[in-house]
Amino acid sequence: EIEHIAVKMLSLASQMQDEECGDGTNLCVSFAGELLAKTEELLRMGLHGSEIISGFKKACDATLNEYLPSLCSDNVSDVRSKEELVRVVTPVIMAKQYGSEAVLAPLIAEACLTVMSSSNRVSPDSVRVCKIMGGHVGLSHIVRGMVIQRGAEGTITKATDAKVTVFSCGMEASATEAKGTVLMQNAEDLKGYNKSEETKMDEIIKSIANTGTKVVVSGGSISEMALHFLQKYDIMVVKIGSKWDLRRLCAAVNATALVRLGPATPDEMGHCDAVTVKEMGGRHVTIFSQDDPDARSCRLSTIVLRAATNSLLQDLERAVDDGVRCIETACKDGRLVPGAGATEMELARRVQQLGDTSPGLDQYAIRAFGQAMEFVPRTLAENSGRGASNVLAALYAAHSQGGVSVGVDIDGSKEGIKDVQGDIMDLLTTKMSSLRLAVDATLTVLRVDQIIMSKPAGGPKMQ
Repeated sequence: EIEHIAVKMLSLASQMQDEECGDGTNLCVSFAGELLAKTEELLRMGLHGSEIISGFKKACDATLNEYLPSLCSDNVSDVRSKEELVRVVTPVIMAKQYGSEAVLAPLIAEACLTVMSSSNRVSPDSVRVCKIMGGHVGLSHIVRGMVIQRGAEGTITKATDAKVTVFSCGMEASATEAKGTVLMQNAEDLKGYNKSEETKMDEIIKSIANTGTKVVVSGGSISEMALHFLQKYDIMVVKIGSKWDLRRLCAAVNATALVRLGPATPDEMGHCDAVTVKEMGGRHVTIFSQDDPDARSCRLSTIVLRAATNSLLQDLERAVDDGVRCIETACKDGRLVPGAGATEMELARRVQQLGDTSPGLDQYAIRAFGQAMEFVPRTLAENSGRGASNVLAALYAAHSQGGVSVGVDIDGSKEGIKDVQGDIMDLLTTKMSSLRLAVDATLTVLRVDQIIMSKPAGGPKMQ
């Protein structure tokens, strides 16, 4: 748990960036950290906090309102084109799971296209992730529908072109509110004790079967008697314990969850092209899939992730979530800027030029703001095993000659730079939001004169 106030501010900025764009959280925290490090140097030089704040605000306004929008060199022309979405989401996946982008990017693009509305909008909640341990990332695939990580109840494990009835309640005889005593005088009374209950359950299940239902989904427990009659009428039974998963399944098959045990009306029943139980990674899963790619009835898609370890599965899930949020942002604003540190390098050059031409003491803060932008290409160069100083010098030389789209080449040329135009592109909205939140968090910390922290009372924390 974070206790330091300044660090908590950066954490809150990162959380807000994740909620708004789903990507760029590392850029937000790292840039804010660079600004605070530069602030310490400026304070040691003798600048006052108000002059630093003024310089940072001028540099931020020029960056977000003038410099950054002018670097837009491309945009997403057609959000319903799989190739366009793959091009946008690939750099996002490479930043989290380098080497897996060739597998994950097409899956994410296809999943988003499946659930995209007529107004070209994507809801992140409509793209689900099912993690199954075993195998490798190449075995990951997409299901137009939903995957339940448990098998079917009973012996029927397959249904095609099935009408689906969903119950949010359990399938069992309801208990009476008051306790009662049953007096049995002979053997016939004992034999006939459960007859009425069995007859009633038989009538209910038969009425469900008469509607044409092939698959029943229950959100509660299923009694042995109900399961017996469901098997008798060749109805497949699936149990889902989570009410959230039950709602998502209703969206996948276009059904309405019933709160009473009985036959559903045609409007309340859903439809699924295929319901099958398969074994993946040593466990049984139930797959509700819609086979028609042109049908707009499926409002949910599932990406089945496969990996050898649980930690890798969690990393892949985070990468998929960021990719889906990236496509959601691209559907709202598809403007793109060069990636691979090219945009930050050009911003660093322009902001430092602004500082050189600015009068007053805040020019030092403006220049420091530009120098802080260098951390993106520097980090990329260091992580790829290259000399950061040499790469930064080559980038400054290329950008001073007009190469605004020249970025860091992590596995190519000897100089370590290349033109990434059309190859590695970032969303303008994500970058602007990240930089704005980082600057806001930094300025909030700088405006605080004193931090008074109270230590928690009592002894040491329980381990």
